[in-house]
Amino acid sequence: MVKKKTKKKTQKKTNKDNAEKVASKIEKISKEIVSQIKKEESPTFLTSQRGRSNVEFDEKKGVLQLGEKMTSRNFLNLGHAKKFMQTTLVASKTFDYLKKNKTASIREIYYELKHSLGSGKENTFEDQTESDSVIVDLEHSAETIREKLNLHANPKGALYGDITLKDKMHNNDTFNMLQLGRGGWSIMSRMEPEEIEIVKTNAKYVLVIETSAMYERLVEEDFAKKNKAILVGVGGQAARGARRLIHRLYKEENLPVYVFTDGDPYGWYIYSVIKQGSMALAAHSGFLACPKAKYIGMTIEDIHDYELKEVTEKMKVGDVKRAKEMLNYAWFQNKPWQDELKRSIKEGVRIEQQALANKSLEFVAETYLPEKINGKKFLP
Repeated sequence: MVKKKTKKKTQKKTNKDNAEKVASKIEKISKEIVSQIKKEESPTFLTSQRGRSNVEFDEKKGVLQLGEKMTSRNFLNLGHAKKFMQTTLVASKTFDYLKKNKTASIREIYYELKHSLGSGKENTFEDQTESDSVIVDLEHSAETIREKLNLHANPKGALYGDITLKDKMHNNDTFNMLQLGRGGWSIMSRMEPEEIEIVKTNAKYVLVIETSAMYERLVEEDFAKKNKAILVGVGGQAARGARRLIHRLYKEENLPVYVFTDGDPYGWYIYSVIKQGSMALAAHSGFLACPKAKYIGMTIEDIHDYELKEVTEKMKVGDVKRAKEMLNYAWFQNKPWQDELKRSIKEGVRIEQQALANKSLEFVAETYLPEKINGKKFLP
């Protein structure tokens, strides 16, 4: 059985961690294991316990955070031995990446470390889910994020607007998003300050858009230029790189963040992940969350205000189940969101961003969003 321990942890300002500091954290963990071996003790790896039972909502900060429950992994425990071995392999490899200034995708590190053990048929890793899980454990143990371990996943998301970035890892290339064509810039999975510098922005706010089609519509309508907005298209649930960039614009540039999604429980949850963080990445809310973000679209009230009843869709069983779950989440315990969720269940309808095209293609850019933003018609 996995031992559970409680350890008083402090939230460290790991935003300023550089490769050398992160490497030293991994080295410290490794030296502790070596020290235990020399003392003829069972080598033990300590990390945060994951799962909903160890996730807490900090009402004062307005973000999800990982609790203080800890889990130990012991090499001499047969149930832990393989995972312990996998952990040391990943720790060693990421240490090499940091020292050599190399980065790798989480798929690449899986293949780099996958091999047969000795003369047997058992592999170090059977599939990528095993290495991914170990990476998360190492993040928690080293009190950092995988991007600072020089690891990344597939990038997803697009950026458009009057913002200038500098790629410090590629000849200090400096570019403005308005000069890259209508496609904007593909957001990288690693958006750390030591790699991507935010040089300048003349925007008044950041608009996060759920669907790629709506992002493209707003680019075509010249919304960013006309409204001094930075558009971030996330294409569904936002990837870590997109969330990191949004957080940096919110924190470093002090820009308001508005989130525009479909009017359904899944869209509303996408908003809450931008605002409060996610349960899966609760330990990293300090890097990813924007607690003062506001929600500006779509709502059940919009259906009536903008006469969109003919272009709604019926909520599916999964939609209703999701809405009922969200009613119980601590971060939705405010009257506006309780009313919105209950009304969606009662009326049994959902509405997509693209439904605004029923008025006209220009309606979303010329009427809907300006009315919401200028009139401060937000949900908290």
